[in-house]
Amino acid sequence: MNFSDNSKSIEVDTALLRAIFNHHFQLTGLLDIRGRLLMANETALNLIGISEKDVIGKNFWETPWWEHSEEIRKQLRSAIEEARSGKFVRFETTHYDADGKLHHFDFSINPLFDQQKQVEYLVPEARDITELKLTRESLQQALAEVNRLKERLENENDYLREEIRGEHDTQGIVGQSPAFKKLLDQVDQVAKTDATVLILGETGTGKELIARSIHDISGSRDHPMLTVNCAALPANLIESELFGYEKGAFTGALTRKLGRFELADRGTIFLDEIGDIPIESQARLLRVLQEGEFERLGSEKTLKVQVRVIAATNRDLQEMINRGEFREDLYYRLNVFPIQLPALRDHKEDIPALVTHFIDKYSPNLDKKIDSIPHEAMKALMDYHWPGNIRELENIVERALIVSQGNQLELGDWFLPVDCELEDPTITTLRDLEVNHIMKALEKTSWRVSGPNGAAKLLDMKPTTLESRLKKYGIGRKRFT
Repeated sequence: MNFSDNSKSIEVDTALLRAIFNHHFQLTGLLDIRGRLLMANETALNLIGISEKDVIGKNFWETPWWEHSEEIRKQLRSAIEEARSGKFVRFETTHYDADGKLHHFDFSINPLFDQQKQVEYLVPEARDITELKLTRESLQQALAEVNRLKERLENENDYLREEIRGEHDTQGIVGQSPAFKKLLDQVDQVAKTDATVLILGETGTGKELIARSIHDISGSRDHPMLTVNCAALPANLIESELFGYEKGAFTGALTRKLGRFELADRGTIFLDEIGDIPIESQARLLRVLQEGEFERLGSEKTLKVQVRVIAATNRDLQEMINRGEFREDLYYRLNVFPIQLPALRDHKEDIPALVTHFIDKYSPNLDKKIDSIPHEAMKALMDYHWPGNIRELENIVERALIVSQGNQLELGDWFLPVDCELEDPTITTLRDLEVNHIMKALEKTSWRVSGPNGAAKLLDMKPTTLESRLKKYGIGRKRFT
């Protein structure tokens, strides 16, 4: 055979050429100017399981390699026609081997010229890129998954930043009274299931702590628990927070945002202050509880989630149903396993253990070492009515640690017990107790709501939650000059 490299003629022995072709790991052949096969290497022949005599002299596009696809035959014929004009042709195609496995090829046809610079032969080559293509597809899928997880994490950071700052104190459940033991038995029973839980109790009784404990010993403990304070979310934003929204769903929706139900998938969502969720949003919430599905605002795509729902409230939902403020069907969907948290005044025998727990909790940060609690101090704590329950006790112990100068706990002038007649819980309503408690905090802070010296800090509330309570109870602000 005679080839030209534009400078001189090269005579190549056919046996040597065949040896070179067979040494080539790619699928390689030699065609005449009409596209008939003159030579094929062993790699190409072995791929489809044929001998050279079955294909030599045939048009390349009519050989058994391509009998499975008329489309590839046309593609090859067109490529050979283009190469005959002196052009280097390259394209991707597919091919099944003798075992029926699909291969992807990077195919090329290279023209060889004679001394007159006319195309004399064509060299088809096929590089098997199956693994490369599969790897590339896997990388693309992995990148898409990374982007999805990145978006999820970015959204989770918006909701979980506060929770990430510190470890959840699930050990804060302290109590040995019969009422508290009954409560812990209920927690243990329901945590082993995926049943919806409704936690009922006055403000400050530890509803979120109980919800966290249920999650931490449940089968969903390896997945997130997201907390939603329904009282702190404006009515026009609660659905976007719960279910998310698409870019452009409303004015200001500049990017897509995942809702808390979506982020809590396979985990737990804790709906605190569920009694404050607007009536117009309750139907969508009911659908998630019943069907496990919802749509982001601005999207028609239905999303499915598997979320354990724990709700909590200090309000009388039955009374709200009677007033038309809460859906009865939603109430029954939430009330699968109700847990009633006892007020602190109903299990005062746990106060000494709670005081010791809070001392141990706050002493290290305050650099205090308390060895004893005077009898008078403990009696004052035991005699108090505790309208703010365990949260109020925790605040008072922390303040007492701050003012204590020695190794004994000193209550100081922060603790002002009310008259013992308040021991009778029937003397006033829970609403009035809460209003009075908020009023005292506001008066003590000169009606400052937020900030380090504000009433919200004193009551251990978020400022937005306190603002919601002020609006709910119609408590007006005083002006000071």
